[in-house]
Amino acid sequence: MMELLHTADWHLGKALYGRSLLEEQRWFVLEWFLPLVEREQPDAVLLAGDIFDRQVPPVEAVTLFDTFLNRLAQLQIPLVAVTGNHDSARRLSLGSALLRRQGVVLATKPEDVWSPYTIETKDGPLCCYTLPYCDPAAAREALGAENDDIHTMDEAFHALLARVQPAPDAANILVTHCFAAGGEVGASESPAFVGGSSQVGLDCFAPFAYTALGHLHGAQKAGSGRYAGSPLKYSFDEAGQKKGVVRITLENGNTTTEVIPIVPQHDVRVLRGEFDTLLAEAKNSPSEDFLFAQLTDMHPVYQPVDRLRPYYPNLLGISSEWLLSGGGQEDDSFRREMRQRRVSEDEIFAAFLQQVCGTEPTEQDTVLFHEVMKEEERV
Repeated sequence: MMELLHTADWHLGKALYGRSLLEEQRWFVLEWFLPLVEREQPDAVLLAGDIFDRQVPPVEAVTLFDTFLNRLAQLQIPLVAVTGNHDSARRLSLGSALLRRQGVVLATKPEDVWSPYTIETKDGPLCCYTLPYCDPAAAREALGAENDDIHTMDEAFHALLARVQPAPDAANILVTHCFAAGGEVGASESPAFVGGSSQVGLDCFAPFAYTALGHLHGAQKAGSGRYAGSPLKYSFDEAGQKKGVVRITLENGNTTTEVIPIVPQHDVRVLRGEFDTLLAEAKNSPSEDFLFAQLTDMHPVYQPVDRLRPYYPNLLGISSEWLLSGGGQEDDSFRREMRQRRVSEDEIFAAFLQQVCGTEPTEQDTVLFHEVMKEEERV
């Protein structure tokens, strides 16, 4: 029996509404995931891309990943990883040959899929094929000039995997980063293409006992494999998702999977209701979760963020159905005239106070407003 742990889409260095999530990510990597690896003692850890959130990640994110690699090496457990569309393949290719000899596989090129990494387990060889994120142009370059007709991701993956010959006497798995056909996309994913040209057919994964996928942040099945999903919630669109790491068991030609749930230090939640109700709940149950408040009041609410934040220090955003409906105005003529610059600055200021604070500007308010405008003009 072979056991693997599959994770993906760490996005180290990511921020949510401008708030850095590095502390949350440090907790996941060092205090949750590494202890899990030490307890489970899997035959390998699979990391299916988007290790970092951007191609030039902050130093703290690089340091965190370096710490992870060193501690995993101390456990003598192989890591099989690929780069995702958020990663810089060139930067992460540094020292890849040396790392591979130490049991750290970090695949950055499409042609890496033709050179499987074999792990000798107590139950036989495990062949790991690695296909990092690549666009059709990169696939054409890897395959040679005779493949100039490759224009979609599906064509690229089919052509690249057509050259793979799974070993008959081994368990064969694929680690890759792509948009599998039929996958459910969330707000925090960044598809590189639109329409069907970005999708990869599930038949690509048929030759493998398991396909460890990355790219989509919601955990879900995909053909012979599945998306592990991101370990943390990276948008309020993901508030309802359950996060986890996938445990894979390969035994006698059968593959079974189980999601090990992650309960984060601070959840990502959306609150919805009238302001007075939300404020009462906040006073009764203060929280440091990352929150977004949707106000259903159909009238202006005075300084809602300032009044909620003492109880919700990580309140990151707020929306108002009243404002979204036009602030109670019968039509949008005022906004149309404002866009066409037919409304004076004093009128805009008065409308702002009316919509946000529910009051008319006093003479002192207007004088102060004019002083601020003059100061801005000097700047």
